[in-house]
Amino acid sequence: MLGALVAALLAPAAAAPTLPSPAAVPAQARSIPGYYRLLLGQFEVTALSDGTVTLPVDKLLTHTSPAELAPVMQRAGIDPAKAEISINAFLIHTGSRLVLVDAGPGAVFPHAGKLVASLHAAGYHPQDITDVVITHIHGDHSAGLTIQGKAAFPRATVHVQKTDADFWLDPANAARHPRHAHAFAQARLDLAPYLASGRLRRLAGAAEIVPGIRALPTPGHTPGHAFYEVESEGQKLVLWRDLIHGKDAQFHAPGIAIGFDVDEGAAISQRKAAMADTASKGYLVGAGHISFPGIGRVAARGVSYDWLPVNYSEQALRRAGGKR
Repeated sequence: MLGALVAALLAPAAAAPTLPSPAAVPAQARSIPGYYRLLLGQFEVTALSDGTVTLPVDKLLTHTSPAELAPVMQRAGIDPAKAEISINAFLIHTGSRLVLVDAGPGAVFPHAGKLVASLHAAGYHPQDITDVVITHIHGDHSAGLTIQGKAAFPRATVHVQKTDADFWLDPANAARHPRHAHAFAQARLDLAPYLASGRLRRLAGAAEIVPGIRALPTPGHTPGHAFYEVESEGQKLVLWRDLIHGKDAQFHAPGIAIGFDVDEGAAISQRKAAMADTASKGYLVGAGHISFPGIGRVAARGVSYDWLPVNYSEQALRRAGGKR
């Protein structure tokens, strides 16, 4: 018996099954749809990747210079002439409502438009969404509201600050703001089916969307730009959205703005105040253009700040699974 076992173990390698060589297996050359999930009290929060956009931040960031910008960005391994920027959305399941914060750019950008695929990968469907909250009306946050002119989220009410809707839907403003002229036509396309069906809710300031989710007006990037505060059982996540476009540059120097800001001075003030507040209080932040999943905390470092990405965890989801 022992002799037979030894003989089997020492059998020629040729007797083993033949495996295909790596060269015969085609490379996939793609990323899978992205989602990242955590629990916030009784709320399930899912970060959804809508892909990326490549931007020449060396030309778009203002109140800085190429000489100042280059070493900061290159230390992070990023070419400031072609920085690949994440586009993140956030889904909050409150137990009774399914709230999507921002809809992404849809087909506007070539390497984006992955929100619906990421939503499916996360176990949800567009028709499940009860509410879509738009932090501000820019194409990379609102163009995904429609697919070929039809509502991408057929059952959802869209919530946006009245100040932003009134600004971007007024054609007269396009002539007053030629640098942002393209955004006015896009806004009308994005919101058209929801306006037609009466499913656009214009928020007046610090409004509650659903219990536990509240708008915090932060005008500057756009006239009606808003953060959204998500809170459950004393745990808080604030969705910053377009407070940050160039993470490594703007945490290093919060006074750096970007050409997409309608009011740069106000946007800078909002950024400095928000960074100081979260660094002192320690709550979680979700950002639209920080590397996916864009969830973390902020720590003060002199006059600068550090971004501290959230630690990946499966145990927290399992521990809380029975409570929902």
